[in-house]
Parts: sequence; C-alpha cells; structure tokens
Amino acid sequence: MNRDIRKAMFRDVDIYPVTCEALSAGRSNPEVLEAVIRGGAKIIQLREKDYSTRALYELALRFREITARADMLLIINDRLDIALAVKADGVHLGQDDLPLIAARKLAPELLIGISTHSPEEALQAQADGADYINIGPIFPTKTKMGVGHALGPDAIALIQKNTEIPFTVMGGINESNIDQVIAKGARRVAVVTAITQAPDIAEAVRSLKKRIKGTD
Repeated sequence: MNRDIRKAMFRDVDIYPVTCEALSAGRSNPEVLEAVIRGGAKIIQLREKDYSTRALYELALRFREITARADMLLIINDRLDIALAVKADGVHLGQDDLPLIAARKLAPELLIGISTHSPEEALQAQADGADYINIGPIFPTKTKMGVGHALGPDAIALIQKNTEIPFTVMGGINESNIDQVIAKGARRVAVVTAITQAPDIAEAVRSLKKRIKGTD
C-alpha cells in the first residue's frame, strides 16, 4: 500500500483509538484491538512507551496481522524503526522524537503524524510535510504528561482555520465532552481511556463514532 492510498483511507477516519494496556481494565492490547474492530474503528495507534524494543516489535507484528485482515490502518507511536520493521501504515511522532523531515527520508510511503500543542507547532508540522497533525491536549489528561496546559476546545477552530491537512484532537475527550470538540470543527477524535476503560469497548467505539457523525 502506498502513501496516497493510506492518505485516502485516513480521510475516512472518525474515531482514532490509542492503546494503553495499563489503562485497559485488565485487558490485553490484542483484546482491545479486536474490540475496537468490532466497534467499527478504521485506525489504531499502538502506543506503549514502557515496552522493550523486542516486546514492542512482537506486539506490533501481531497488530499488523490483525489490522491487515481487518483492512485497518496501523500507526506506531514514536518508533519509526518498529513501524518499518512490521510494515505498519504510519508513525506518530512527538515534538521530541525524530524530526519529521528525517523520518520522511527514511519512510517516504508511510503516513507521518505529528503531535502539536500550539498553532505555531501545527503550522510548522504542516510546512515540514506532515500527513496529519494531532492537536492537544484539549482537556486535562493523565495519559499525556509533560505537554503543558490544556488548550481548550476553542484552539481547534483556530488551528483548523490556518491548516490544510487533516487533524485529530486528543486529551481528556470522552462521552461527556466530545460534543464540545465536534462543535469546534473536529471530525477525527483520538481517545485512550474513553475506549480502553469502557466496560464494553466495541459499544464505546460505536457510540463515539455516532457522536462524531452527528447521528444518535
């Protein structure tokens, strides 16, 4: 699959689940993945910062097998080497990770997403050639430490006005406040605990997708 096909698939994304096994109510990452597939998610980001390289590679291989079968995009957080090794669809990089321009030279066909925490960072990521950006944290969250204060929903409209590439929003978003980010223009919503800690993960995915699409 080439980058153009991946970009076309990304445009159809609505809910963007991100893994965190420690916050998955005792369920394994593969169990979470299978559940989000049943719920209708079209993408997943494998994000496990405390795994060893070998353990992350082996988990990513399993994710690749399952996501390929489901015709689902697989994004690896931070680790371009793992993304390339397992033939993932993309890598998501933070502000302190490998620079986007360097990553693009190594992985011309992968989607590259960039975490941004201000309008300036969003514009820089776009200028550098990001395929998409993540805006956050929108609300206070414990899953994204060390990224400063919450931006608030109003930041979404501001960044959307000045960027042309797709964006996701993330940070403390759940059933109780997702309407606030949708009202400001968000159409792709990244979540961790709103899905991973839900009693019924598949149903949580379905419910959030309906909210994003404006159907109840």
